[in-house]
Amino acid sequence: MTTPPPATDLSADEARRIVLRAQGFLGTPDRRAGVRGVLRHLGAVQLDTISVLARSHELIPYARLGAVGRKKVESAYWTDRHAFEYWSHAACILPIEEWPHFAFRRRAYRSRPHWNHQLPDGTYDQVIKQLRTEGPLTATELGGAKKTSEWWDWSGTKVAVERALMYGEVVCVERRGWKRVYDLAERAVPADLLHDELDDTECLRRLVRLAGQSLGVGTRADIADYHRLKGEQVDAVIADSGLVPVTVEGWGKPAWADPAALETPPRGRHRTTLLSPFDSLIWERARTERIFGFTHRLEAYVPRPKRVYGYFAMPVLAGGRLVGRVDPAREGSTLVARQVTLDGPKAVPAVAQALVEAASWVDCTDIRVERVDAPDLREPLAKEVTGALTTTLR
Repeated sequence: MTTPPPATDLSADEARRIVLRAQGFLGTPDRRAGVRGVLRHLGAVQLDTISVLARSHELIPYARLGAVGRKKVESAYWTDRHAFEYWSHAACILPIEEWPHFAFRRRAYRSRPHWNHQLPDGTYDQVIKQLRTEGPLTATELGGAKKTSEWWDWSGTKVAVERALMYGEVVCVERRGWKRVYDLAERAVPADLLHDELDDTECLRRLVRLAGQSLGVGTRADIADYHRLKGEQVDAVIADSGLVPVTVEGWGKPAWADPAALETPPRGRHRTTLLSPFDSLIWERARTERIFGFTHRLEAYVPRPKRVYGYFAMPVLAGGRLVGRVDPAREGSTLVARQVTLDGPKAVPAVAQALVEAASWVDCTDIRVERVDAPDLREPLAKEVTGALTTTLR
């Protein structure tokens, strides 16, 4: 594909601010739209099993809106047929109106029906029949999720219902105790959306456009990664997606932007907050390094002796920059900062503020700071936390 000449030159700082606004971290948050507004704005909220302060899909709206109630978050996602879970960037909560635009992926899954698991004859049909008469149901309620205690050793029932999920005959309508709750798509998806009528080109054009809007500005790789498209799929539709070509200082590769993001300069209040490692602002490591000059990776799956920043180190966003990391834990009503990394003394007040707000959100009344990478900053941080916590609890 021949890339048309760029329409706009952006400085690295301009691009960073466009990204922050597009992701909901710059400017006044739309509290009236709430959690559902965040989901629509981002287009996808990633799910993950790890829960330290809270699960990642709870942390995403919290990071943008502040201390919205956790039960309210769950209700916003899963009631009124507002959302569905499917494979996007990873397993993600998606706005229900995007169901038709994932038809290309459902068709792709149907074209490889064996999906690396053997399925006993009749199991698939039995699962569909049981959901039709008894659903919504978890895999356990359908007859059991596992053959043995090994996490990957799925039962035939689990294989069948997951296959039906990928094909689009079944939908995950909520998470109950972290278990998927399945129902038939014909019940879970509004009738006007329940179709696979859009061809692949229409689906891809829409998802590329949505990715560009959610990112603000991004390279081909950034845009492809948002919904895990192939580079050639992006190439095939980007010229007709509505995104416009730009160059960004220091990026070294062509980029594309949402034209609406270029109409007005980003202004407003910066959010100070802890970020989930699965937050779409930072979920792609190379992009995070390019935009923020900040190298980060999730170390939950790294052997403990090899961890540098901690099990679930959460970057701290303040003033539109990533200024440190906190590896948190909870002990009763105490939020424990097991390991803190600071980008110098100026980061101390912001990290303290982020810790205090997070503690309040998860109903912790105390904070304990343990290890700080710069030992001489441990006492100033602990003192700042104590002062901010005292003010908050008054």
